[in-house]
Amino acid sequence: MSNTELHLKKKNWTVSDSTNLYGLNRWGEKYFSINNHGHINVSPKGSKDSGLDLLDLVNELESRNLTMPLLIRFDDILEDRLTQLHKAFANAINQYDYKGHYQGVFPIKCNQQRHVVEEVIACGHRWHFGLEAGSKAELLIALSLLKNSKALLICNGYKDQRYIETAILARQLNRQPIVVIEQLDEVERIIAASRELGAAPLIGVRAKLSSESSGRWGASIGEKAKFGLSIPEILESIEKLRSAQLLQDLRLLHFHVGSQINDIAILKDSLQEAGQIYIELNRLGAPMGYLDVGGGLGIDYDGSRTATEASTNYSLQNYANDVVATIKDCCESNSIKMPTLVSESGRAIASHFSVLIFNVLSKSEVPAEIPPAQNNESLIIRNLRETLKEIQEISTNEQIDSSRLQEAWNDAIKFKTDALNAFRLGYINLEERAIAEQLTWASAHSLNERLPHCSLIPEDLKELYATLAGTYYANLSIFRSAPDTWAIDQLFPIMPIHRLEEEPTQLGDFADLTCDSDGKLARFINNGQVKSLLELHRLKPNEKYLIGMFLGGAYQEVMGNLHNLFGSTHSVHVRMAPNGGYKLEHVVRGDTKSDVLQAMDHDPEIILERLRVASEEAIQKRTLKIKDAQRLMDHLESSLRQSTYLQE
Repeated sequence: MSNTELHLKKKNWTVSDSTNLYGLNRWGEKYFSINNHGHINVSPKGSKDSGLDLLDLVNELESRNLTMPLLIRFDDILEDRLTQLHKAFANAINQYDYKGHYQGVFPIKCNQQRHVVEEVIACGHRWHFGLEAGSKAELLIALSLLKNSKALLICNGYKDQRYIETAILARQLNRQPIVVIEQLDEVERIIAASRELGAAPLIGVRAKLSSESSGRWGASIGEKAKFGLSIPEILESIEKLRSAQLLQDLRLLHFHVGSQINDIAILKDSLQEAGQIYIELNRLGAPMGYLDVGGGLGIDYDGSRTATEASTNYSLQNYANDVVATIKDCCESNSIKMPTLVSESGRAIASHFSVLIFNVLSKSEVPAEIPPAQNNESLIIRNLRETLKEIQEISTNEQIDSSRLQEAWNDAIKFKTDALNAFRLGYINLEERAIAEQLTWASAHSLNERLPHCSLIPEDLKELYATLAGTYYANLSIFRSAPDTWAIDQLFPIMPIHRLEEEPTQLGDFADLTCDSDGKLARFINNGQVKSLLELHRLKPNEKYLIGMFLGGAYQEVMGNLHNLFGSTHSVHVRMAPNGGYKLEHVVRGDTKSDVLQAMDHDPEIILERLRVASEEAIQKRTLKIKDAQRLMDHLESSLRQSTYLQE
């Protein structure tokens, strides 16, 4: 058994075992499964009849000179997520006889890539699906792409005079921008811009709710929230708008509970409070018409259906039902016309449609070899050999007293410590210290083979699994492609995309390419829990091993950075073709080394020229041959045109 082999193997491993192990049947929804070849199967339209073998797809993309790591976006999944969102609200509206309708918007900050935003607009056109902008740059994107006159453009974020004037003038382009007041001083700017232009925007107001939230973004709600107006500030704004004769343009109430709402009870409390504020705004003379419940619609990253940070204790239909039913009750009891319901769901729409594929370059592990005995070995080394022999004499087939193994491991650790102290004092040499370490790890491996036969395993011995685990070196930068795993300990489903008909007999985590100790993936989903090691396969010589990170379509690219100058990966947009195959809608080449150098104000031409001059000087000094200088310059020039990631 290998030094990192799991302590227990299962006979007749099947793809069903892999499905259960990685939780694919819990978080994969209807989009991801494992086929009979042991490969991940992607069903972009939610039907297995129109699935794609992910490994075959990756191989074909690589044949198009698209190297790892590779981001694959399945536009059909994006469309299906939009369809499911609208279907859920349509069902709720029908079930509760709601006298209004639903009209959503996509927050551009969730994924600002042009092809992604364009796809959202195209897929959502039939529902007049709109956009939400949180900055002037995002406002420009929305104004240029959103041509549907019935679609909403929600204008959030900090706003200066030019931002507000742009939104006012955009109404004349047959757009529907709604300027949401998020800070009290924005009221005066709206009034001033309206007087200057002789026209007013559609206006919304964001309320700070007193309802408490929870989870990672719990602080985004309540009196200390970054955005929104308190109740006294809302009343002050109403009077200012009334005095400026702009109250008739106040049409929307907005609130936000926080990204990734994990507990549906939080939403219910917030909806009740927001519903009453909406009623009061009507009573104060504002015509209203829209109630924006903000973002926060969560997804189940780990498939546990629990109110944890990586999950949700509700379904999409539960969410829609609560929004519709709560607002209906508020309006009916006060004889107020039911508003158009708006949500700014980004994570729930975009997460599933993107899959990051990266290859494993190599693996490090604790060696299991037993060093041959030397002449005149020190007492410490002889003690370690004796300890290893005692462990090896314990049969793997007998029921073992765990205290016996615990004692042996304690002895091994004590003798290893003695060896280190002796080395520091100069009593043993470097070779003897190496032998002591090898014997200690050999003891650990022998203990590991015997642990399954213990009925009760001491905690110290359980740590052997982690101690003997391997590190898989991954061809990616988590700071570029999975920054939330580092910044906020976000969990994403991570698993091999092939060899799933084989039992994964190794335990390991991943280290990325950056020169940063934090550049690791060492937290994995575990059905509501978190584990530090993932079940993986032994690497095979000259065979690639491909890993997929799933549900990462929201925020990861936008938040990614150029740590160590690793740039964006190649990305492709895949659509299912009518004939059952697929077509590449878009291919977006990743950053080259030249691109990232220029981003840091380094001129690639100047870099090449400096190196050319240096090579000429070396030629003159006869330290570099002309042919080698030319080879160096060829390497440098071609390298500037290539990806920042490693090539196989």
